[in-house]
Amino acid sequence: MKAEYFQDTDTLLLTFSERAVVDTQDVNENLLVELDEAGRVVAITIEHANEQMDVREFSYRLRVA
Repeated sequence: MKAEYFQDTDTLLLTFSERAVVDTQDVNENLLVELDEAGRVVAITIEHANEQMDVREFSYRLRVA
C-alpha cells in the first residue's frame, strides 16, 4: 500500500495494488474509487483532502488476530 499527497492539487492518493484499473467510480465529487477487472479496489483518490482530514499525519497499524 502506498499513500501520496499532492500539495499543489490538495489530492490524496491511496494505492493498494499495481493491478490495472478498468473502472473508476465516483462516490461523490471528492472521492473516486478505482477498480480492477474483478471489481477489487486498486486505488482511492480524495480531492480537497486537506479540507476533509488532517493530511499532515498518517498512521498505519497492522492488527494480527
